[in-house]
Amino acid sequence: MKDEEKYNKTSLVEPLMSTLPNSGPLDLRTRTKQYALRIIRLYSALPTGVAAQVMGKQLLRAGTSVGAHYREASRARSDAEFISKLEVGLQELDESAYWMELLTESQTIDAARLENLIGESNELIAILTTCVKKVKQKKE
Repeated sequence: MKDEEKYNKTSLVEPLMSTLPNSGPLDLRTRTKQYALRIIRLYSALPTGVAAQVMGKQLLRAGTSVGAHYREASRARSDAEFISKLEVGLQELDESAYWMELLTESQTIDAARLENLIGESNELIAILTTCVKKVKQKKE
């Protein structure tokens, strides 16, 4: 792939940079890593009961893989590979949201503690969905 083509894929994401409260703009590489770190801290704070740990490990696996999939997408050799990697990241984000919903609905953890993290999941889903749609539109 030509360097110009790779740059064009990356530039699709640049306008989608986001801002967290009390901080400056973050690129998605940094933002997805911070998301993973928040998931790790959440897992570490979960109760030690079997149900909490099973749900927590599922969340840990899904939530920490989002950034890895985003990094893989940024090194994609084709539009199809780029789309595929981002779509897998989207699946992992959706799964993460599911496990967080179960953690709160099972009263394993207070919903208020997860409100911001669930919100971040939803924002990342919206951003990655927009990235995928832009690449698909470009191909048409």
